[in-house]
Amino acid sequence: MNVVEARGLGKRYGRTWALRDLDLNVPSGRIVALVGPNGAGKTTFLQLAMGFAEPSAGTVMCFGLSPRRAAGAFLPRVGYAAQDPPLFRRFSVSDLLEMGSRLNSRWDDSMARARLGRLGIALNRSVSTLSGGMRAQVALVLALAKLPELLILDEPMASLDPLARHEFMQLLMEASAEQGLTVVLSSHIIGDLRATCDYLVLLTRGRTQLVGDMDSIVSGHKRLVGPPDLVDAISHSQQVVQVDRADRQASVLVRMRQPLLDPRWESYQVDLDQIVLAYLSRGSTDAINHAETPAQAIG
Repeated sequence: MNVVEARGLGKRYGRTWALRDLDLNVPSGRIVALVGPNGAGKTTFLQLAMGFAEPSAGTVMCFGLSPRRAAGAFLPRVGYAAQDPPLFRRFSVSDLLEMGSRLNSRWDDSMARARLGRLGIALNRSVSTLSGGMRAQVALVLALAKLPELLILDEPMASLDPLARHEFMQLLMEASAEQGLTVVLSSHIIGDLRATCDYLVLLTRGRTQLVGDMDSIVSGHKRLVGPPDLVDAISHSQQVVQVDRADRQASVLVRMRQPLLDPRWESYQVDLDQIVLAYLSRGSTDAINHAETPAQAIG
């Protein structure tokens, strides 16, 4: 079952497409890493999935509902937090909990208070006195207290230090296990996603480059090292992602389509960071090599 389904989804600002022809399924119960460089279209996709913006082309459905046309049924089922959470700085943490309980019918106040207590965040603290990491934690607790089925997080850790990012991810993993959430987490910090997420969506220039189960993606890619004159031949049996040539040997990152039979190739395991960087590099090169019209270019 898919929680989010996008078909031919696009968003254009003037003559510039921020997202174009996106077909994407977000399966239920997964923690999805939405990865890509700045300007890849990650935030645009999440804004469309939340109903914050109207698509210029195609459709996006969550739980089979239009986020904009069926907002009354959709919004109670989704939680959301972004890089700069819009917390009222003059409010205390307790005030935020009170507001949340009044605005959300499925609000779990005891759970929110318990999690804030474990984080050491006093309820009488003013939002203005909280560190960036604490504000991010409070925003996540507020989103979770809605008891959502889908949690959308748009670069929530981008400005946090390593310790704050670790604490944020610990809370997210705990909540996901307890509440059975589907999570879509947008980030460009691969190290934070590797131990938490189990499904990968990689976007570059408004299009998907790689989608699937994270373990399967990692196990399905190999670094092949062999004679440069074999590169053209290997492209007939494997999906070539990246080629680095030298005088005496070539290093080729491939997504395996079938067993490697040629003994002249040496095969090596690769990690998620190497795979993502290779696809990001390919996406950038493809965008340059395939000249696009101004209406197609992504800013």
